Amino acid sequence: MNISKLPKLPIGIQAFSKIRDKKENYLYIDKTDIALELIKSSSYIFLSRPRRFGKSLFMDTIQEIFQGNKELFEGLHIYDNWDWDVKYPVIKISWAGDFTTLENLKIRTNGILRKNQTRLDIECENSDYPPSYFEELIINSYKKYNEKVVILIDEYDKPILDTIEDIEQAKINREFIKGIYSIIKDNDEYIKFTMLTGVSKFSKASIFSGLNM
Repeated sequence: MNISKLPKLPIGIQAFSKIRDKKENYLYIDKTDIALELIKSSSYIFLSRPRRFGKSLFMDTIQEIFQGNKELFEGLHIYDNWDWDVKYPVIKISWAGDFTTLENLKIRTNGILRKNQTRLDIECENSDYPPSYFEELIINSYKKYNEKVVILIDEYDKPILDTIEDIEQAKINREFIKGIYSIIKDNDEYIKFTMLTGVSKFSKASIFSGLNM
């Protein structure tokens, strides 16, 4: 057996496009049937799983589906079961950074929203106040692309978990991101699909009770 020809294990890789690159020769177990079932079953999905469980890769897979990148899915279940002619604007929030102060959290949030704004090539005026910025990003994306918006939030609970030993700061962060997430509910008419992943279940700790909407 020629070991060099065996597919490589995609350990630690979160980009679906990299795994599907034939030059890279990574092993991929088709999960697009599960993705398709989730997309069709509900407009709002919450997935709670431990770290290193493949949540980010699965989220990236769903993003590639909604963005209509058909070539990445050749040979997979969803290839002949999805309308690739329709491409949806995707807003993705992936929390990473220093959340030890509210100011740091605000700066990081604006950075994430600005990255989405650049990728979607739209104009936003309310960039000073994150909730208004997020709302404008959703509405303007809908107007520009004439399709409802897909919102993907990876590790929804990270700004809380990263400060969990400082309970007061964790509560401050919780209230801030609750204000961000409430924008989704208020703009349901513009939204096609929303998915959140995280480590914590809402019901498992009182610190998360304020987010359980």
